[in-house]
Amino acid sequence: MSDPQRVVDALRGAGLTIATAESLTGGLLCATLVDVPGASEVVRGGVVAYAADLKTSLLGVEATHLESHGTVDRGTAERMARGTRERCGSDLGIATTGVAGPDPSEGKPAGTVFIAIADESGVAARALALGGDRAQIRRGTVDAALDLVLERLGERCGTGK
Repeated sequence: MSDPQRVVDALRGAGLTIATAESLTGGLLCATLVDVPGASEVVRGGVVAYAADLKTSLLGVEATHLESHGTVDRGTAERMARGTRERCGSDLGIATTGVAGPDPSEGKPAGTVFIAIADESGVAARALALGGDRAQIRRGTVDAALDLVLERLGERCGTGK
């Protein structure tokens, strides 16, 4: 399990802020970050865009992209990360989208997840294939997203993970 304290400390040490864009995690990622004392120094906010139309209206994901590729898609996660970064005025944007289950969605099985992170240098995304029940998939997604933030901060600071 990832340590949200490490993420908050790393963001604080780098003088950076973060915002979340969440679909399958439904706010769990942002809640995990703000559980850490002092998170208000680095967490700008979060957008829970569970429905496809909210990904468009709140995060700027093009409707044409969603029609062509769906919500469970690497490009959708990338657009969500950029959108939350821009709309929340943060240095980093982190996004989650996927299928928590138990049933498939958009022809993709439960556990199919995409996470993405955006900053001024661009966006990076990762595909995940997680096992377990709905709660385990959501928790695993949060852990992977926190790890991705730490990796990106290590790249930015030149320290590695």
